[in-house]
Amino acid sequence: MSKVLRKIRTAALIFVTLELAIIIALTLFYSFDWYNFRFFFNLDAIIATIVGWSVLNLAFVMISVGAMQRQRQRSDLKAAEIIGTDIQEAYNFGMIGLVVVDDKQIVLWTNELFEDRQIKLIDLDITAWSPKIKELSSVELPAKSVKIEVNKREYEVKYLKEAHLYIFRDITEYEGLYRYSKEQAPVVGIIILDNYSDYSVNIEENNDIVLNIRNTLFDYAKEYGVLLRRYRADAYFALCSYESFSKMKKDGFSVLDRVRKLTKDSEVSITLSMGFAHGFPDDILKLNEMANSAIDIAISRGGDQVVINQYGEELRFYGGLTQAQERRNKVKVRSLADGLIGLIKAAKNVIIMSHTDMDLDALGSALGVKAIVDSLGKPNKIIYTPKLVEKKTRMAVTMMFSREELEKMTVAPKDALSLNKADTLVIVTDVHRPSLTMFPKLLEEATKVVVIDHHRRAEEFIENPVYSYVEPSASSASELIAELVRYSSPNPRISIPSSFATIMLAGIFLDTNYYRAKTAGMRTFEASMFLKECGADNTLADTFLKDDFEEHNLITKIMANSKTPYYGITLSLADPNDIIDRATLAKVANMNIQIKGINATFVIGKTDTKEVRISARSDNTINVQFLLEKLGGGGHFSSAACAFNNLTIEEAEKKLLETLDTYLPAARLENTESK
Repeated sequence: MSKVLRKIRTAALIFVTLELAIIIALTLFYSFDWYNFRFFFNLDAIIATIVGWSVLNLAFVMISVGAMQRQRQRSDLKAAEIIGTDIQEAYNFGMIGLVVVDDKQIVLWTNELFEDRQIKLIDLDITAWSPKIKELSSVELPAKSVKIEVNKREYEVKYLKEAHLYIFRDITEYEGLYRYSKEQAPVVGIIILDNYSDYSVNIEENNDIVLNIRNTLFDYAKEYGVLLRRYRADAYFALCSYESFSKMKKDGFSVLDRVRKLTKDSEVSITLSMGFAHGFPDDILKLNEMANSAIDIAISRGGDQVVINQYGEELRFYGGLTQAQERRNKVKVRSLADGLIGLIKAAKNVIIMSHTDMDLDALGSALGVKAIVDSLGKPNKIIYTPKLVEKKTRMAVTMMFSREELEKMTVAPKDALSLNKADTLVIVTDVHRPSLTMFPKLLEEATKVVVIDHHRRAEEFIENPVYSYVEPSASSASELIAELVRYSSPNPRISIPSSFATIMLAGIFLDTNYYRAKTAGMRTFEASMFLKECGADNTLADTFLKDDFEEHNLITKIMANSKTPYYGITLSLADPNDIIDRATLAKVANMNIQIKGINATFVIGKTDTKEVRISARSDNTINVQFLLEKLGGGGHFSSAACAFNNLTIEEAEKKLLETLDTYLPAARLENTESK
């Protein structure tokens, strides 16, 4: 159409120019009476000229209009060629609309669908009528199709550029059916009452409380349309639609707070752990498997939370804002100890591994495992390399072991694969995330892996361990190993050398900040007592943790550069030019939290040329693990950390402040209890 208009415009310009030239010539000839012009050009000639001129102009206009009509017909024919002829009923039945536009996206023609629905588009700019359609004709990255809504109906629009043709497909019914099927898709859940076994000991005294908890749970299920069935005294199976589940998510799973309040004044608090699975509607068995995985993670993270396992997506967490309670019993620990011993006896050899930047708790727990394996007479090695070990840990190793002793009981990461056979057992302590282990490749090759850790479980976890003991209520991995040794069966009797016991005690000192941390419970002191019985030297253990003069000055320097972005919150920044040991950052955080009026502290510093780390502590009124988990870290309720690669200290600070802006109110314990 635009080409025809350009041709008509050019012809009109030529025609007008010709007319103007003739008029000028006639005027000159008439004025000067050249060649006796006035004699020939009389009144009759003038009238005849005017009439002739008018006829020519009219003919030109009619020819131009005819050309435009023919071009429009050709456009209509072109559209007909694309979609075929005699299919009016077909695309009416399929509710398909067609729109032909020119080069400037001006609508030239529409089919009957738009007329029937009283949508007038002729002569409108279609991209102005619906800006979203502009994405289809984008030069940089054109979309294949877009969805728009017109008069409460939904259309999928596609553009055929060469034909200047837009195809509108009415998908209102399809979208409605899709939304309905999504809303009615099944969601499977498993709900566990945390600490129920501690209540069941005195069931008569606590019967009313347990009954209130069950009534609260069933009332909540009824309120949101959830089918709930108890299959064990402390466990329930839940089934609901995704629509009901979405309402519970929007509510923030308030049943967690309702149940928590019922026992907040009791010695033992019952809370809920909930695991839900959805996104795999064709297989209920698969959803049940996913829900079981979710509930395992919820429990291993300390309970009082919801874990959502959507197929193909990352896990999502709700709650988990309370401190994990000490709930281990001697019978369970003995069973776990016997299970571990059975695996070691069945193995030909054992490889022991912990996390990178090995601290005293990581080394202590590894040595504790080595003591168990040595007592069972199995060959074993600890993966160890000085460059992946913290400074204080290296000093402790130098003080406690000779070079020959160290070479005898350790192996470098690069040599560990040669020790791994089909019947080798790999035991991982103080870490459960494969990416943080000292040699992740070993886990890819190993067929039997044991995990023993005290950190709240993250989404990343070692795949398919044959034995997993993740207990976030424990203060340290050394405490867990000491308990396993203490309560193991006396055949054979396992002994821990005094040098091992001393480092294990130092690990407990480190992770509890000398028993100040909330995680330091009765079991922690019992484990410490047991290590003393094994010959642990607490004075020497304390020496491992002492600062030298330079480190003391560095700690003072970092503490001096502190600010309070929120009431009760301190933020300490190290000098960007200083490379700080991880243990030093943790020590600054531990010292900050001892200051009166400080509820939580965050310390940021460079631990490597390309790594910035945040170490956090709280006085148990703020869940720092919940906060740093938003930044990819983890830890405990009152002690956590995270790391960033290729970020500056200022950029890490900005990310932290953004997280505090969003999540700090939810992380406060008093806020959780007051809901």
